[in-house]
Amino acid sequence: MDITRPLPLLGGLSPERFMRRHWQKKPLLVRGAMPGVLPPVPRARLFDLAAAEDVESRLVQHDAKRGWQLRHGPFARRALPPLSRPGWTLLVQGVDLHDEAAHALLAPFAFLPAARLDDVMISYASDGGGVGPHFDSYDVFLLQVSGRRRWSWGRQKDLALRPGLPLKVLEHFEPEDTQVLQPGDMLYLPPRYAHDGVAVGGDCMTCSIGLRAATDAELAADLLVRLADAAGDEADAGRRYADPAQAAVEATGAVPEALQ
Repeated sequence: MDITRPLPLLGGLSPERFMRRHWQKKPLLVRGAMPGVLPPVPRARLFDLAAAEDVESRLVQHDAKRGWQLRHGPFARRALPPLSRPGWTLLVQGVDLHDEAAHALLAPFAFLPAARLDDVMISYASDGGGVGPHFDSYDVFLLQVSGRRRWSWGRQKDLALRPGLPLKVLEHFEPEDTQVLQPGDMLYLPPRYAHDGVAVGGDCMTCSIGLRAATDAELAADLLVRLADAAGDEADAGRRYADPAQAAVEATGAVPEALQ
């Protein structure tokens, strides 16, 4: 990949400039990042994946009477709410592992080390559906592929969560910007940027291209069992891998020296 060539995906920035200006520093909203984009999987196929035992899925519902509710899949189709009912969201993780079109969504991000790319999660929401204001501990590209979603986001210091909820919802959300994304629009958010996405009008599908940012404990548990046993309190501290100085890469399959 030519990392000096401007890309519509990045709003006319080259990968080199995007990584220098925005990566793990500040958000970027791109109108028409992928013009003419279509959902990588149709709604029926997404529902079928949510019913599979080997696919991670979650159903989030919210209304004034019952508040926030969370259920974990698999879900038979009859277990999902009617499409006309407002306020629900189906989240299906790792769709790229089960569908070639979803996997192809990762290709435009080849200016990032492949070792950092995680998966494509698809969120389907009825009118008003969302998961509440929250923050992620990793970078994320939020690509709208059907319907509309209203995103609010901001960098805030108060990351306290509402107690007693099944979801990690921020207690005091103070957005700095709010925009409605149409199909083809994309929002990049660095780690720990608070954000809230709400479907506008229903039949809303958003693809989240998430990045890996393992903590010391997660790396130790997966790769070095002995280190995990010895990590103790340091592992519980939850330090997370970060690379704000990571440059755009020409060969996405090569693991950069710092990441090694």
